[in-house]
Amino acid sequence: MLSRPRPALSFVFISALISLSVAAQSSGSDEDSQQKVSIEPRAKPTPAVPSSPRSNIRIDTTVVQIPVTVTDPLNRFVTGLEKEHFRVFEDKVEQKLQYFASEDAPISVGLIFDTSGSMGSKLDKSRQAVAQFFRTTNPQDEFFLVEFNDRPQLVVPFTTSLEEVQNRLTFTHSKGRTALLDAVYLGLHTMKKGHNARKALLIISDGGDNSSRYTESEIKNLVREADVQIYAIGIYESMSGRGRTAEEMAGPGLLTEISEQTGGRAFAVDNLNELPDVAAKIGIELRNQYLLGYTPTNAERNGKYRKVQVKLVQPRGLPPLKAFWRLGYYAPTQ
Repeated sequence: MLSRPRPALSFVFISALISLSVAAQSSGSDEDSQQKVSIEPRAKPTPAVPSSPRSNIRIDTTVVQIPVTVTDPLNRFVTGLEKEHFRVFEDKVEQKLQYFASEDAPISVGLIFDTSGSMGSKLDKSRQAVAQFFRTTNPQDEFFLVEFNDRPQLVVPFTTSLEEVQNRLTFTHSKGRTALLDAVYLGLHTMKKGHNARKALLIISDGGDNSSRYTESEIKNLVREADVQIYAIGIYESMSGRGRTAEEMAGPGLLTEISEQTGGRAFAVDNLNELPDVAAKIGIELRNQYLLGYTPTNAERNGKYRKVQVKLVQPRGLPPLKAFWRLGYYAPTQ
């Protein structure tokens, strides 16, 4: 019988890095460097690695890897599924699964933390949420912290020290407006320095954007190109509370669209006491995941966006299940 999710285990959103071999002129040392980053992410110093081709799900000559989360009607994680329970389609054409795994692996995580003026009464619970999220982490995970109000700032670069991030949050004060889109841009840019193949952003904010230089369209396009899963916790006024601003009204839709495009999810919270539990849930979700791999039947290297769909073969004896996955990737150009 298929097992229910193990609460101590965590959701793994692995977008595995299988780097594309570059021009014949690339030196052997560069290739060794790339392998070293993939196999030993903690190794220091690490030589500079050439930029990867534009893609959502990184592929090499033939393999695409899709991380998938499966939940039951009560939103509990479902583990114990086998390869035959999954079907994958690329641009509506079914693909033959050649790789299947369900195991934990280190993640590079970026915290995108709202410190705008409206967050004043919400900062304490938001800090507690980060602490709860950290309780689900893998010892080999690495983190960075971006705080944002009128503009974003990288206040803690990549570190394996949870205390360093939490200590910085202790001295956080709320002021100014909300440059959410700029903060997402900075988070995705910083993530390029991550050492782990699996990458995720966790956004904690109380509303929509009202101070960014980047447009919503630009960030949505960037999110589609990035190899990063995004989760968001939106802290919103209840419908019975004070009237929301136009930006706050747009906040839930914006965070939901950005998150779901990457295979992540957005959670709306109107009770501050729920914040820590929601953050812990996200941490657990990042540790409970299946990884599916296939060779695309379309071997054309045209750099175009390819839509991916995952269908579940319903196991006997279980209620209807739901799957979450990254919605597509950009094909290589060479």
